Amino acid sequence: MTYRAYAEIDLGAIASNVVKIKASTSADVLAVVKADAYGHGLVPVAQTALASGASWLGVALLEEAVALRKAGINAKTIAWLTPPGDDFVSAIKHDIDVSVSSIALLKEILAAGTSTGRTPRIHIEVDTGMRRGGLLEEWNLFLEELAKNIDKLNVIGLWTHFARADEPDEPATSDQIQEFNKYLEELKEIGVNPQIIHLSNSAATLTTPSAHRSMVRLGIAMYGLSPDVKTLGDASKYSLKPAMTLKAKLSLVKSAPKGSAVGYGGTAILSEDTKLGIVVLGYSDGIPRNTSSDAGVSFNGKKAPIVGRVSMDQFVVNLGLDSRAISGDFVTVFGGAPEENCYSIDEWANAASTINYEIVTRIASRVPRIYVN
Repeated sequence: MTYRAYAEIDLGAIASNVVKIKASTSADVLAVVKADAYGHGLVPVAQTALASGASWLGVALLEEAVALRKAGINAKTIAWLTPPGDDFVSAIKHDIDVSVSSIALLKEILAAGTSTGRTPRIHIEVDTGMRRGGLLEEWNLFLEELAKNIDKLNVIGLWTHFARADEPDEPATSDQIQEFNKYLEELKEIGVNPQIIHLSNSAATLTTPSAHRSMVRLGIAMYGLSPDVKTLGDASKYSLKPAMTLKAKLSLVKSAPKGSAVGYGGTAILSEDTKLGIVVLGYSDGIPRNTSSDAGVSFNGKKAPIVGRVSMDQFVVNLGLDSRAISGDFVTVFGGAPEENCYSIDEWANAASTINYEIVTRIASRVPRIYVN
């Protein structure tokens, strides 16, 4: 098959990243494969992570966990963004752990357990300061409800999420750990001692060993990207290998004179005669519309910056007057080997005023994933 564009996913890089993190901790590793494995492909990445030492899988949505089961993946899996009304009967039948963050949710899961005749596996999420998910003001009443129904539940884990673990000198992380410890002690006081204690996201996994506890949740780092380039440095600091390379064809190469206005609104004016390349990717494919000329593509080891606004299905790059690129050639949008002088995912994120997470997760499903290594 001939592709107009594709994302090349290096499963060997993902394996290497899991192995490296696994070697750095005594905790179990949960591979976070939510959002189609951050755009890298749910099932191939999950299989690779498990084969490389991860013992758990984590997703946001219950349907993601069910998709893993339907693909024949039976590893321990938790879905943690499960609002009231989700299909908890299906979760129980598929042996999927679910996160509980309210009394209402607990009651629905208990009802699902009763209807299936099976004991639900739950992880209790507590809010230690992020003020996003997790139990907070309901905690004491939740403990009462839990105590009344403890014989109907299998409490597998207690967990929370750090808000600022990617800021090494920020005291909020240690404050959250202290708050978490209080929740854990109060849970033990009613006779509940969870098997799995997990707090650490990628940032804490890389920087805060004291927060590893019994399991770490390996997210962005598994894909070879830094949780925050500005505060933690890029992935190379941790010997992590980026796994995604995005490539696309030039639908057209043409000469354009100095003074030409390029793209919608004519926002870019050519300062000299040059060759322009039309790349067959646009914001419908996940290329951020507001990307500046600080990003672009690479061809034969030379960078070609974006010119003008990104369109729905295409964007324009300045190849340079001496470029030998022709219509139909493939260019590298981001990724690639270091010697190829390509733009990095982090450079694209900076040019679009966003973060590397968004660059990879927003690559649309109409861009095929090709797996190597």
